[in-house]
Amino acid sequence: MTDETGDPDDGRVHHPEPTGFGRHGWLLVAAVVLSVLVIPSVVYLFPTVPATAGVPFLAAMLVLPMAPAVVLGVVAVWSMTAATGAPDDD
Repeated sequence: MTDETGDPDDGRVHHPEPTGFGRHGWLLVAAVVLSVLVIPSVVYLFPTVPATAGVPFLAAMLVLPMAPAVVLGVVAVWSMTAATGAPDDD
């Protein structure tokens, strides 16, 4: 019996070799850790640092939480593009 591609089918399920997380997986983990732990910790622990740079407190507290949202959005688009079979530069 043959499958749709014409290759002989021996009735077994063929699983790909596990290769681990790879570079892409670790980049996703880094983006999530940055967005969930690092940036909120900086906002919580050092709320007056933007004021020393001349940024008003209210503006800093509105803009700083937007940084993780932008990072997660860019990583989500990048990962979906990579998952849909776009040419990879590896």
